[in-house]
Amino acid sequence: MIDPDFLAMLVCPTSRQPLRCASDEELQRINAVIAAGDARNRAGSPVSEPLAEALATADGAWLYPVRDGIPILLAPEALALGAGAATR
Repeated sequence: MIDPDFLAMLVCPTSRQPLRCASDEELQRINAVIAAGDARNRAGSPVSEPLAEALATADGAWLYPVRDGIPILLAPEALALGAGAATR
């Protein structure tokens, strides 16, 4: 779990939108895509590891993985969640 004070300072490196903890439903949706072998990050690389935790943009279009409690806030690592997000 990300410290709330730290989370309040984090923004998407691309859109500058505030970030929030991804909901269970969002994690289930992206993990289903990962399990089906259809997940690619913004850089186009396949993603095969399910996400236990992630940060979502305010509009819910992108997820940033959190690995070992560390948010990976690199634009190429983002995973599209919202409809049409892959083209943004």
